[in-house]
Amino acid sequence: MRGMVTQADTGLPFMKMHGLGNDFVVVDARARAVAITPALARALADRHRGVGFDQLAVMTTGKGDVHLTFWNADGSPSAACGNATRCIARHVMNETGADHLHLTTARGDLFARDAGGGLTAVNMGQPQLLWDEIPLAEAMDTLHLPIEGDPVATGMGNPHCTFFVPDAEVIPLETFGPRYEHHPLYPERTNVQVAQIVGPDHIRMRVWERGAGVTLASGSSSCAVAVAAARRGLTGRRVRIDLDGGTLHVDWAEDGVWMTGPTAHVFSGVLTPAFLAGL
Repeated sequence: MRGMVTQADTGLPFMKMHGLGNDFVVVDARARAVAITPALARALADRHRGVGFDQLAVMTTGKGDVHLTFWNADGSPSAACGNATRCIARHVMNETGADHLHLTTARGDLFARDAGGGLTAVNMGQPQLLWDEIPLAEAMDTLHLPIEGDPVATGMGNPHCTFFVPDAEVIPLETFGPRYEHHPLYPERTNVQVAQIVGPDHIRMRVWERGAGVTLASGSSSCAVAVAAARRGLTGRRVRIDLDGGTLHVDWAEDGVWMTGPTAHVFSGVLTPAFLAGL
């Protein structure tokens, strides 16, 4: 019989994964119900007193192969997390032997496939381009926001604000990111990217993630940047994106935005009853 994880349990198993250094704690709750609270998410995210992650992902059963729920490091929920989706897709493919998967999230139905060479591709769905879908605070042209730097707004199940800059390396993300994460035009806060066009199919990008801060990579941010660049006419719809943690390939296709890259399952562990009891 399934039961909720409580302080009296013998511990809570988890997996540590990453995609290009964008790291996750993954809890498999398909066979054992798990109660995730904001306090538990924050405690797990602490890199000194917990495990450490950019996002927490929980696997449950659903109408597809697996349902995914995401939490940010600050304990807030997130509807989408592209790199975590790819990591979990690879885990389930290894587990089942399948080379195609149907995943469900708050973002909607997502589809994954084995891209060969150890790479995993996930279709992150169609981008949200209208102001009220992203969402923004009021009606406006999402291709040219009335913010200094002329950024682009894009939704990928979570909101994004993309600045195209001459040199992504020199932007001080630690101060630049939070300034725009909390901009009043974004009522649900936003992920912030600085993107440098290297060529017609090549972008250098760095990212500040809402609720997490500077991260080595972000899948949904990479998709948003690719869409924004194509909409601006700066690139084609298939691009290579170089992030601090490595390279992703993004293809804005007719059926959605496909993101392809490597994944890693680093280790598995168990949270102790004493750790859980302290929350």
